[in-house]
Order: sequence, then C-alpha cells, then structure tokens
Amino acid sequence: MNPDRRMILQSASFSLAGVALSYLNSRIQGAPLPGIGTGKKARVKRIVQITLVGGLSHLDSFDYKPGLRSRHGKSFKSDKPPDIFFGQIGLLRQNDWEFRQRGKSGLWMSELFPAIAGLADNLTVIRSMVAESANHTPALFFENSGFGSNGFPALGSWISHGLGAENENLPVFVVLPDGRGEANGCASNWTSGFLPPGHQGVVLRAGKEPVRDLLRPESISKESDSASRDFLSRLNQENLQRSGFEKELVGRIRAHELAAKLQTSVPEVSSLAGETQETLELYGVDKDETRDCAQRCLLARRLLERGVRFVQIYSGGPIGGNPRSSWDAHENVKENHTVEAGKIDRPVAALLADLKRRGLLEDTLVLFTTEFGRTPFAQSAAGTVGAGRDHNKYGFSIWMAGAGLKAGFAFGQTDEIGWKAEENPVPWHDLHATILHLLGIDHEKLTYYHNGIQRRLTNVHGHIVEGILA
Repeated sequence: MNPDRRMILQSASFSLAGVALSYLNSRIQGAPLPGIGTGKKARVKRIVQITLVGGLSHLDSFDYKPGLRSRHGKSFKSDKPPDIFFGQIGLLRQNDWEFRQRGKSGLWMSELFPAIAGLADNLTVIRSMVAESANHTPALFFENSGFGSNGFPALGSWISHGLGAENENLPVFVVLPDGRGEANGCASNWTSGFLPPGHQGVVLRAGKEPVRDLLRPESISKESDSASRDFLSRLNQENLQRSGFEKELVGRIRAHELAAKLQTSVPEVSSLAGETQETLELYGVDKDETRDCAQRCLLARRLLERGVRFVQIYSGGPIGGNPRSSWDAHENVKENHTVEAGKIDRPVAALLADLKRRGLLEDTLVLFTTEFGRTPFAQSAAGTVGAGRDHNKYGFSIWMAGAGLKAGFAFGQTDEIGWKAEENPVPWHDLHATILHLLGIDHEKLTYYHNGIQRRLTNVHGHIVEGILA
C-alpha cells in the first residue's frame, strides 16, 4: 500500500527531529566544543580527584617546618586577627609525625602517608595553596566550582561541557562519596549548575545498586520495558518538535537515555569479580580499615579505563555531629589523622601505582586535594598547647601526579611556621586554569552564557601555574 501524503510528511518530520535530537545529544554528551583549545596538544585525557573533606594538616603531611618544631610552645604573633573558624589561638604546635626525604627526588614527606610517600618521585606537591574561605561548605564549593556559593557548575561538569563523552554508555563525570555519607553541601558539590543537566556528576555507591532506582524492577518484563522506552522516545521527539529543541529539555531527555544505558554498563563496570586477587590485595579490598576507599579507588580505575573523563573520590563524609567522619581535626590531630590516613593511604597509593603499571598515568591527571589546611598554633585556650588545629585558608598543600607535570617536585612555600603562603601562592582559580590547560582547554574560552554573562569556571581570574609543568 502506498503511503499517503500525511504519512510521508509525518515520517519526514520525525526524521528531521531525529537528526536534530542526535546533533543536540552529541553536543551535550559527545563531541568537544569548537574553539576552546589552547592551540597545544592535550596532555591529559582523564582525571581522578581524591578530595579530603575537613582540612588536611599540611604541617603534618607535606610541608616540613623545622622552624615550627623549634618554636613549639611559643606564642603566635600576627599583625591582625586571623580568619579562623573557632577563634581559639593557643601556642604554636610542632608536627605530630616525623618528616624525612623520600625517593631520588628527596621530597620531604611525613610518616602520615607511608604508602603514598613511597611514590614521592611521581608527585608534584604544591605547598602554597590559598583558599577564599575558612568555613567548610563555601571552601569546598570554591574547591569544586571556583565559587563560594552553591549553584555553580563543578569542575567535572565544565569538563563534560567542554569535551563531551568518550564513552556514550557511561557518564562523563562520576562521583564516589565516602561510605559514611556525602560531604557537606551534598550534590551541590557536583552540580551542573546553569549548564545543561546532562553534565551533572553521577553518584555511584557501594552495594548491589550503585545508582538508586536504576535497575528494572522484576515485576516489569524486558519486552514491556523496551516497548515503553520506544513509546517514550516517540513522545520525546514530538515534544521536541513542538518546543523547538529547547536545550534544557534535550539535556533531560539525554540524561534519561543515558540512565537506560547505565542499566547495562554500571553493573559491568562496578563489579570487581574480574579483578585478580593480587590487585584486590594491592588496593586493600581485603582489609576492613581500607575496604571502603579501596573499592572506590579500584572502581575509579575501571571507570577511567572505560572512557569516563572525570572521577571524584571523597575521603570524609558530612561534618558535624560525628568527629570521626572527616579530616576536621579540631580536637586531636594525631588521633583524627591517624584514623583517616589509615583508610586511604594504601588505596590511593595503589591507584597511582596501578595507573602507572597499566600505562594510563601517561595521559591521566591524579589530584589529591583538600579545602584548606590547618593552623600552626593549637586550637586551645591562650597560653596552652592543645592537641587540635583550627582551619587555615592562608597556606596549605595538595599534590598532583601524571601527565604534563614535573615529577618529584615541590612548588611554592609557606612561611617558616607554615601559616601563610609566601612564595608563589596558588588560588583555586589558578589550579583550575592549569587543569583545563593540561586537558587542552583555554580556561578563558570555555564559557556558557547565563543571565547576561559569559560564565566560566575561573570567573574573571585564573593564571596557568607554569612552574609545575614539564
């Protein structure tokens, strides 16, 4: 039977809708944005960020200060009241862990992270980071998005927007929260903000259901499920045709289509059944202390090698109530950091070593960050040396490893007691600009028009930290 005119027109319209939808889908999750490049070849293809929630003490980990030890128990002097959280300024406090030089590079690192210290020759330590806030939530927002309030796209979302997907069956941006709960601010830390929702970070959790409500209920047959999806796809195309292919709607449709693909891809990638016993033991999956972080670090490697561009692993859950849920060492640095480091040292070192032995570190960037550091003086009554330290936004340490970096290298420094960055201070905007540069992206060209402003990750700031680049 020959099709009538109405059928021909309807078929043509759906074909056009399909072409337009495919194009917009590819822009949301597929091909890179044109014109965002630096003019240089990208050195990095993928990133994994280990985010320590609560504030790691740089003075007890990566920033050796003999001057602080010699001044232990003496008064802290400042020309103006410091911006700290609780405002208790006790006497200066020496480091709780011994430092020594590591590897051929001679990087100074403490005994807090013995396994990571064993890989010192692979690390690029920045000892002059500065933060905008001494308050956890805005400081964490700033670390993730470049802004101190919620609603701005996270680094992973900007990367998704700029580069799109390498694997259409997996998200571009995956978040692996601490087993004790999500960090303060929760999903605001991995939001896509004003970018299309398809760029939102996708949370994977431990257990049989890594993504909530992802798997098909047993009460619904495969045939019925498939028929429902086909019908939904047709309705979506009709709706898009009427709406003029509005970006937000296309983004939501693409997000739901990706969710359907995840029903197959997530169970496969999240299963560790195919890993060797040697690999499981390397990460510490067999130990109660390290199991949670080990599983997430191993999952991160599996995601990266399957084309996920940005994986963020959190160490530390919500702050407040339980002092043992994060790195927030107000009461006792020695006690808190011993527990927290014991959970992550072996798994993080294993991830770095595993990436290297598989040849992935050659084009992968590993980040080990925290929202701020801790004070060189004790958080205690005046004239006393307590066991805890307050928040310090003026100077702290992070490390990086992988493609495009000077390995076994320390950049910047704080003053003689580790209070403030005094040489080559690095704000988050500069670090973000440098990360994008390694991905082959010019941070000033990666923009999105929103409320009359061409927004970008680095706002109106940002300089590449040339001193750490190989």
